[in-house]
Amino acid sequence: MAEKPPSFKAPSKNGDIIFSALVKLAALITLLLLGGIIISLFISSLPSMEKFGFSFLWNKTWDVPNEQFGALVPIYGTVVTSIIALLIAVPVSFGISLFLTELAPNWLKRPLGIAIELLAAIPSIVYGMWGLFVFAPLFATYFQQPVGDVLSGVPIIGALFAGPGFGIGILAAGVILAIMIIPYIASVMRDVFEQTPVMMKESAYGIGCTTWEVIWRIVLPFTKNGVIGGIMLGLGRALGETMAVTFIIGNTYQLDSASLYMPGNSITSALANEFAEAASGLHTSALMELGLILFVITFIVLALSKLMILRLAKNEGR
Repeated sequence: MAEKPPSFKAPSKNGDIIFSALVKLAALITLLLLGGIIISLFISSLPSMEKFGFSFLWNKTWDVPNEQFGALVPIYGTVVTSIIALLIAVPVSFGISLFLTELAPNWLKRPLGIAIELLAAIPSIVYGMWGLFVFAPLFATYFQQPVGDVLSGVPIIGALFAGPGFGIGILAAGVILAIMIIPYIASVMRDVFEQTPVMMKESAYGIGCTTWEVIWRIVLPFTKNGVIGGIMLGLGRALGETMAVTFIIGNTYQLDSASLYMPGNSITSALANEFAEAASGLHTSALMELGLILFVITFIVLALSKLMILRLAKNEGR
């Protein structure tokens, strides 16, 4: 008697349905949280918006007893320190990534890469304490004073380096932020550089290209989206950093000079210093509006990075 062929049961779709529902739920929860944060910040900022209007953005007065508040100094400090951090961190991170992927011997690549990534694990308050007690005195003695003496007489540029060197201030905060974001940018750049096909690089070397030409003409065009993403990651980290900036920026609401040596303030340091002791009312509302402004700045940076990536992809299609 012939054996009965085995019957095959079609796989159930219940697992796919459950998985799809969970993924959609996770995405929905994320959007709800984001919307809830925006709405709560906006509602809490309404008293400040109603009293000061748009003048809150360019008014530099921050007088708590008289309930006169302006966001110009914190906005200026946040933007300038982040730009300084990027100007320092991007070239250094590019050099680190280039060295690790193209020039470093194999025995050095792994330990050096791990050491750089470990810098990202250091708590920000440790960077702040180190910056205040160790970095600031050295920075004032060996950088601010000599550079100020040399550049103070130069038109335009001299105004940025004028004044006494305290070791703390906007420039010092930017340098500390640069040290903090270098591991993030360098790690992303190294990972995307390693994704470049080896055959493309070997072909370029084969026709006589130098290492710099291979990086500039082969690696960077192939990985430009990842490089921009890494830079934006570092910028987001710099914009949102709190404790290290609070330690080193000086925490003053003064904007009487263009000098980068002068103490200043940032949105995050203002929130960290005042929110716990702020009385309910206009003071708290002004601080919440500062948080809303920081959210908007971060959103604008993210949107610009996306537009840049889309433009690069469009030009690549041509």
